Amino acid sequence: MSTPTAIVVLGPSGLATARVLEGALPHASIHGLKGRVTECDVTFEKTMSHLAELFEAGTPIVGLCASGILIRALGSLLADKQEEPPVIAVAEDGSAVVPLLGGHHGANALAREVADALGVLPAITTGGDVRFGVALDAPPQGWVLANPEHAKDVMASLLAGAHARIIGDAPWVEQSRLPMAKDGEIELVVTHNIEQGSPSKLIYHPKRLALGVGCERGCEPGELIELVVKTLAEHNLVPGAIAIVGSLDLKADETAMHALADHVGAPARFFSVDELNAEAPRLKNPSEIVLREVGCPGVAEGAALAS
Repeated sequence: MSTPTAIVVLGPSGLATARVLEGALPHASIHGLKGRVTECDVTFEKTMSHLAELFEAGTPIVGLCASGILIRALGSLLADKQEEPPVIAVAEDGSAVVPLLGGHHGANALAREVADALGVLPAITTGGDVRFGVALDAPPQGWVLANPEHAKDVMASLLAGAHARIIGDAPWVEQSRLPMAKDGEIELVVTHNIEQGSPSKLIYHPKRLALGVGCERGCEPGELIELVVKTLAEHNLVPGAIAIVGSLDLKADETAMHALADHVGAPARFFSVDELNAEAPRLKNPSEIVLREVGCPGVAEGAALAS
């Protein structure tokens, strides 16, 4: 699930632009300065402290204000660029869009969304994006980079003249301006399997695996997570490739299910007995015991197939 974006407005002149962005960005809300901005979702009194609170909570920020305000509010909080949320400055009239922080943690992509909504070009300055039209350490939604610690070395090599080669299928890379060669020194590997990366090898996991799970009432979250991680490892599969965690709707209130979904970074979806019974003809391991207990012959396998 995406983290809701805070559109921060400091005066009435920025409200019209904020409304446009609220309609264009999923799960966005308008934060308005008390006494100056009306008809907003969230009201705040102190600009600097509110911006700091949003940043520390990991909330993407679109500030309709001068860049300097955002820089002064957040400068002392900067530590790990891999962890900082996106922060974007937007002119009140929508004429300029500048990603300030978190460029390779979603800010460049968010800036493009904002700019598209406003009909302008974003002022993106990160080297890889400018030269190659792609950020290798910030793959698109539905993809996970397994070894982000090596992305800087890979991008430095490419900027210095190295060539890349794709092992697998990655259309978002193929559509970029990366220098490609069949014998490229830089490997961009697409796989669901466990594989070791390096300063010349980035490992990408497309989220395309469906995980079906069942559990007893009150199952310990750690026990379920351990079982899933162990089972995946036995089949040489990585948790990062899981796109959905599925189960029976009777399990929708199980803490362990939601803890597992959070652990693998995938949404949980719960199916009705009828939906799981529709998958019964495809089950490899139907169970009469499960059928008597919950009304369908397979929860984990059925949920994986239904997903």
